[in-house]
Amino acid sequence: MLALIIQLVAGAVGGNVAGAVLKNFNLGTLGNSIAGIVGGGLGGQILGAVVPALAGGGGSLDIGSIVSSIASGGVGGGVLLAVIGVVRSLLGSK
Repeated sequence: MLALIIQLVAGAVGGNVAGAVLKNFNLGTLGNSIAGIVGGGLGGQILGAVVPALAGGGGSLDIGSIVSSIASGGVGGGVLLAVIGVVRSLLGSK
């Protein structure tokens, strides 16, 4: 459970960082945060399913599982924000 919370928070941060870096895909602070939270949760769960050793250690609180949760959540949040931004720009809505 703690790993999921870390992934969601890291996803929100990752979404906002991606929105700041990729100005064309920026959805605003709230949009970036929501996309990041969803992407962080999905990214963490997908990574945990693909690489079980990085899944958060079954609830353990060691440094490796924390770093893994932060990385997978942040990357997942940034990736989902970029995907939403690309789809939004292809549809022509700004």
